[in-house]
Amino acid sequence: MPLSYGFLSTYPPTQCGLATFTAALREQLAHLGSGAVGGVVRLLDSSAGPARPRRAPTEVVGDLVAGTRGGPQLAARLLNSFDVAVVQHEYGIYGGRDGDEVLEVLHHLAGPTVVVVHTVLVHPTGHQRHVLEAVAAAADAVVVMTETARVRLVAGYQVDAHRVSVIPHGAADNRTAVPARVGRPTVLTWGLIGPGKGIEWGIAAVAALTDLEPVPRYLVAGETHPKVLAREGEAYRDSLVALARRLGVSGSVAFDGRYLDAVALGELVRGADVVLLPYDSRDQVTSGVLIEAVAALKPIVATRFPHAVELLGDGTGILVPHGDSAAIAAAVRSIVTDDGVAGGLARATAARAPELLWPAVARRYQRLAAELVARAGDRTTSRPVAATR
Repeated sequence: MPLSYGFLSTYPPTQCGLATFTAALREQLAHLGSGAVGGVVRLLDSSAGPARPRRAPTEVVGDLVAGTRGGPQLAARLLNSFDVAVVQHEYGIYGGRDGDEVLEVLHHLAGPTVVVVHTVLVHPTGHQRHVLEAVAAAADAVVVMTETARVRLVAGYQVDAHRVSVIPHGAADNRTAVPARVGRPTVLTWGLIGPGKGIEWGIAAVAALTDLEPVPRYLVAGETHPKVLAREGEAYRDSLVALARRLGVSGSVAFDGRYLDAVALGELVRGADVVLLPYDSRDQVTSGVLIEAVAALKPIVATRFPHAVELLGDGTGILVPHGDSAAIAAAVRSIVTDDGVAGGLARATAARAPELLWPAVARRYQRLAAELVARAGDRTTSRPVAATR
């Protein structure tokens, strides 16, 4: 009989990476389990007020609104009706200080629990460290998405290494043959927009490519991150538009501020000649955009954040220093002017893509969950599940 899964996470129509991740994983596990997969307890921000999603998809069995009295216990009761609980962890999605409300949920869970850790800080505060260590201790298995995150978690926190598994993020199958180069090349950056994305470096790089004919088009796709929008409005996006104007490349930089569904985003990515991830972060251990770009077999230029170094460092993409528009321009130039470079990068991503596609990723979660359920009959004496690598 297929296992049933209870997910605790943000969830569509909430627009964030964890929501998209959970929806995709739930759907893939449903395919593997003949549709009998279970439901979602959806995390909501108490500050969202009237903007909070009111209409829930049918698979949502309940909501946990941050800071609601009795909410964690109710969430746990709902999750306990499934064979396995799959809990997403990010500090900012739960109530309490550093999201410590999640600990009360975990305390009341009765069955096997998988916690998916999306952020492992190098320099956490004392309380952030306490929260993550307590989350890991309460879980039967902890999943991180990169080897970098596993090493960081085991070395920097009091966590049982035997409970930690590495399972990649997962991506839709957006693979297409590399088309012959026709017309103006497109360099694409996408995702929720806000300071730290480094888009200003991409715009400055375009200004260094104006000698090319045609000049590459830099397309920035995605809405402003909701929390950035609430705090700062469109100040960052407006600054990018002003920068493009000041550098004389307004005609070569375009912004698509829509939130695109999976189909529309897939078409956008397929049409790109280069995917650019110019992020300022030096700590980012997981990037869904990076995984999706590899799965689409695209030539990738990325700054040296940890996930990019791990995934692209063998030549699967081109790594550049942070904040270096000249290096970005040189990398883009090599791809859009040399079919050999573009083809070689596409072949490299093609070799990596199969292990990153959602069916392969979901099967690894399925195997991990089955191991946990098999051991659940004797929880006090069984050893932790060995790491899946």
